[in-house]
Amino acid sequence: MASKRRTNTTATARLKQDFMRIVKDPVPYIVAAPLASNILEWHYIVLGPAESPYEGGYYHGKLIFPREYPFKPPSIYMITPNGRFKCNTRLCLSISDFHPDTWNPAWSVSTILTGLLSFMLEKSPTLGSIETSDYTKRSLAAQSLAFNLKDKVFTETFPEITKEIEEKLQQQQEELARSTQNTTGPTSQTSPHPGLRRTPGTGHAMNANGQEQGFLNGALANIAVIIGFAAFAYTVKYVLKSIVE
Repeated sequence: MASKRRTNTTATARLKQDFMRIVKDPVPYIVAAPLASNILEWHYIVLGPAESPYEGGYYHGKLIFPREYPFKPPSIYMITPNGRFKCNTRLCLSISDFHPDTWNPAWSVSTILTGLLSFMLEKSPTLGSIETSDYTKRSLAAQSLAFNLKDKVFTETFPEITKEIEEKLQQQQEELARSTQNTTGPTSQTSPHPGLRRTPGTGHAMNANGQEQGFLNGALANIAVIIGFAAFAYTVKYVLKSIVE
């Protein structure tokens, strides 16, 4: 019992040290913190690096540390759909509990999450990984914002990131509304009935078939005028010829 208590105390002390280290010297693209109720359970966010299929994404996951930490490695999980790892599944990595033989007690939370990000950007298969297209990864990156807001643990553990995501989603909605408005333009005088359209300057609807009929009638009228002139010219020519004779 005393040995178990000492082990737990060692893990707690080491994790507190890791937390102070990661706060003082943050890992690029990584945010991490332990649960207030259980220091052996950490939650992290991987921020999708620029120029990668994960750009713009927020990937939430967790680390479950054994009481024997740092002498034994943690379990690693990804919670947010990402296109690289299965969700809520223990990941087989050299820095996880799948490989205690390769674990180094000198490694910290920062080391673990740096290794996770590095492997995430690769395409090497492992137990718990999946293969998807870059298009799928980008789609999941865009969807990750709204997905994480539904997770109570995420919002309670990362209130500042939650606020940041809410502001981004609001901005996206406003940009979409402006884009839709610009595409639609001012309200046009369109007819409520198919086949009808407004006559410019009058506001009256005109049937497309009726307009075609009007063009046809006009053409026939022009032909009739031409025939009439021809008949008149022939008649004059005939009268003149009769007078001369």
